[in-house]
Amino acid sequence: MYGLSQADLEIQQRARSFANELIPHEIDAELNGGRLSEEVSSRHHDRAIELGLYATNMPTSVGGRGCTSLQQVLVQEQAGRVTNALGWCMHTPPAWWPDVANDYQRERWLLPTVRGETQECYAITEEFAGSDVSELRATARRERDGYVLNGEKWHVTSYNEAGYAFVQAVLTDGEYAGRQALFVVDLPSDGVRVVRTPSYSHTIGHEHPIVAFDDIRVPAEHLVGSEADGMSFVYEWFRFERLMVAARCLGAAERLIDESATFAKERMVGGQPLIERQLVQGLLADSATELFAARAMTYETARSVDEGVDKKVLHGRCSMVKLFASEMANRVADRAVQIFGGRGYMRENVAERFFRELRVERIWEGASEIQQVIIADQLAKRGLSALV
Repeated sequence: MYGLSQADLEIQQRARSFANELIPHEIDAELNGGRLSEEVSSRHHDRAIELGLYATNMPTSVGGRGCTSLQQVLVQEQAGRVTNALGWCMHTPPAWWPDVANDYQRERWLLPTVRGETQECYAITEEFAGSDVSELRATARRERDGYVLNGEKWHVTSYNEAGYAFVQAVLTDGEYAGRQALFVVDLPSDGVRVVRTPSYSHTIGHEHPIVAFDDIRVPAEHLVGSEADGMSFVYEWFRFERLMVAARCLGAAERLIDESATFAKERMVGGQPLIERQLVQGLLADSATELFAARAMTYETARSVDEGVDKKVLHGRCSMVKLFASEMANRVADRAVQIFGGRGYMRENVAERFFRELRVERIWEGASEIQQVIIADQLAKRGLSALV
């Protein structure tokens, strides 16, 4: 199905088996603020590396697995079957970095990240700059042989797990004043402080605090690429993450359909299995149909990345799959809660957890409405045939 090669099927099965190892830990995580014991978390991290499911998106030249985009989707799809972000141990470092990292960045952060010795976080979003990052107010000022960074960042996902942060800021002086640039900041560093750590709907161990960067001095070697590169790295990251969001939504939808269908077969109502009730059949049929469409669409987009389709076209396609898959998964979660009834409102139930967790997929990495704007813009510029 879906034209997968033997190598594709093998890594898919490996990831699926690992996801099945993680699923029994979900309720423990749910009842403990999203966290498992250090021993169990470390074991999952090491197991992901052992199975070749870590850094699948990184080239072999830096120690990564060098998987195709389709294979990366297959792995992240299985990660998406697991609630409480336990599947995030199948980590994907920044795929754009090997091409632009200087020697200092390569040795200090990139290679250790690929080996699984440290992890990054992104400090981009601000209080008044979310899906549209053109309104960033964080600044970077040249000072002798380096830069001084100032600003406050919101929703810095995985900050508590990270050894360093990518910080996006606006250059205040020089030839490229007014343009944005990306910097690496070690964590912890003097002047970096957590303003507060909000509570979110989901229960996962990766926190998303509001973080202030107060007069952070970094050497010029911490600048990623050059001042002229502006937003190019962020756009590359958005394309990749939007595709991976879609992949994880596929996995979540599959798990929800499997679990709710199994329940509907076993639940007896008036001496009849719930699944024989036509209204319940309709909920399951719509969910399965939408998953089929979303999966075919996501796999095809991954193949277009592997085929080297123009990046501007890919920008539109990745927005399309992110939009469709995230909205689809939310509909599936809502139907699953309905099928489970009162059980579907209990935190111990997979449908309840996904109902909360999947909501953010329609927001982060660009809200659904932003994806619609991007798609319409690409449609106007390149025509329907370029996109579909």
